Amino acid sequence: MMRPFLLLAILNLTTAFSEEKPAYEYFDILTASSPSNSRSQDWKPGDGITLEVGGLEWIGPDRLAVAIRKGEVWFVDGILSDDRDGIEYQLFASGLHEPLGLLKDGDDLLVTQRGETTRLRDRDGDGAADAFLTEASGWNVSGNYHAYAYGPERDGAGDLWVTLNLGMGKLADNATGWRGWGGVIEDGAFVPKSFGMRSPSGLGTNLAGDIFFSDQQGTWIPATPIHHLRPGVFYGNQESLGTLKLPGAPFQLTAIPPVNVPYPKALASCPEFVPPAVWLPYNKVGRSATDLQLIDEDGAFGPFDGQFLVGEFTNAAINRVFLEEVGGEYQGACFPFLDGFASAVFRLEFAPDGSLFVGMTNRGWSSLGNRSYGLTRVRYTDEPVFAIKEMRARPDGFELVFTEPIDLDSVVADGALEMSSYTYEYSSRYGGEEIQTKQLSISDVSVSEDGRTVALKVEGLRPLYVHELRSNGLRSRDGVPLDHPNAYYTLNRIPEK
Repeated sequence: MMRPFLLLAILNLTTAFSEEKPAYEYFDILTASSPSNSRSQDWKPGDGITLEVGGLEWIGPDRLAVAIRKGEVWFVDGILSDDRDGIEYQLFASGLHEPLGLLKDGDDLLVTQRGETTRLRDRDGDGAADAFLTEASGWNVSGNYHAYAYGPERDGAGDLWVTLNLGMGKLADNATGWRGWGGVIEDGAFVPKSFGMRSPSGLGTNLAGDIFFSDQQGTWIPATPIHHLRPGVFYGNQESLGTLKLPGAPFQLTAIPPVNVPYPKALASCPEFVPPAVWLPYNKVGRSATDLQLIDEDGAFGPFDGQFLVGEFTNAAINRVFLEEVGGEYQGACFPFLDGFASAVFRLEFAPDGSLFVGMTNRGWSSLGNRSYGLTRVRYTDEPVFAIKEMRARPDGFELVFTEPIDLDSVVADGALEMSSYTYEYSSRYGGEEIQTKQLSISDVSVSEDGRTVALKVEGLRPLYVHELRSNGLRSRDGVPLDHPNAYYTLNRIPEK
């Protein structure tokens, strides 16, 4: 059966227009021609544009702003048309230092580059930036290749957030200049708010106005986490502990968490140390999360409004995250969603028509796919998709909400549903294995009258553990197999009622 998403891609902008055989039958991939109709005075026909996408922002009904890692911002017009020859490219700004975020602010664009967040302004209205104004600075800038800066992203209160990567290697200096911190822009300065991040490359705000960030598995980070970004908390990476000695440090840790212990024990040792809202188990869901994009498209992108899409770098994919509040804190489940992209997925942005634009670049790293960069469009085809829409925690188990009514026989069959739980070790090692794995018993399965909700009674729930659900042979009443049969819930708190 055709998968209910149509994928249109602008992948290699130096080749002639052609149709490519997709990696999966539910993808329809098109490759655009070299932009011979560019309006940039600096661009010459045949040069092409290396679309190593660092930022995406929609700035008009059919105009997309694209920041690329070589230091430019391009306007792409006509990109919502299926006529790839009608696309026009205009260079808006150049000379930036690896911009890795883009945000419209009034008539200006804000972009975070290595050394600052910059306001790009077109004062004379000719379509090119003629004012590069420092919006905020104040973090350590060095030649360390891993010392990236991301943002800005606006939360529901209107604050602009920026996150700062840790440096990597012997020459990294993470004890100065707020490396590994997230902070807000105030009066032209970066004001640190929380720390313990490693590579916080994605920022996104939910419907309630709360802001989140993605981090990536690595030192001190055993698997990929999605965190609620807020002041006064520590996210676990100890490489930036030296910054607590700086005069502007906004808080101190009550205790340094012990190492080489299970994550729940480390969390209990330090009140400021917070768990992820969601873990994305290694390679089951992702290896290196990037952008966060809220689905808020009134059904134009399927039945998942209110949830986050999460870019995945190494696996060239997109995952999906459902969040709920339990005891005043966020937790939830993650699901695989789309894969088979041509390169590492780095930036996500919804268009006015509800389609999703996916910016890709694998510069300096490696990923699945056969390209080094690209810009892809994903459209929902309005065909029914049978998937686990939500996974909610209950005092005695979990509640699954499906997008379509489920076939009763398939869900109550022997072995149809299995569950286990596990945690990780908190250590300085690069990544970590699942530990303390325990198989859980599902003692009862009940299905709602409309067939869309399944309640599971589960014995042996454990707070601060990932609870992995595996399904076998589930199908809808129409006989459609379940799309992505496994789900992963981070149960930080067991609900009281």
